[in-house]
Amino acid sequence: MIKGWGAAASITFAVVAAVTVSGCGGEADAEAKAAPTSSAASIGAATTGFKDAVTKFDVSDGCPKEAGACWDKMLAVMEPARELREAMNANQAGPAFWTEAYALIDKMERGVAVGEDKVSNRPDVLGSAHELSRWLDAHPAQ
Repeated sequence: MIKGWGAAASITFAVVAAVTVSGCGGEADAEAKAAPTSSAASIGAATTGFKDAVTKFDVSDGCPKEAGACWDKMLAVMEPARELREAMNANQAGPAFWTEAYALIDKMERGVAVGEDKVSNRPDVLGSAHELSRWLDAHPAQ
């Protein structure tokens, strides 16, 4: 009986210790709550990162005609588009403002979902990236 009580007491102590450590952070906890909760990049930085990726693609040698030769470039544009989406989600302008941008990124995602460069998915990824870059120029968000 004592042996069982000792195990229960040990478990209870462990639970109380875990709750104490995670639940009561004092000043550090208060500072964390006061800090902005969004870990997404600011919309300005995300927009710049995306547009820089599109520009880098434009100044490269483009995509060769053969399938499979442009996958790395497609992914290089897709990654900052995903970061842009995260920033858009956290942006105070709201989803109504970003509707067209979301649609273009969704189209890019569908092109990448193919899993490789098949040439036929280049317009979805790269064409939509260029459209999104132009849309961002015409619709700056503060």
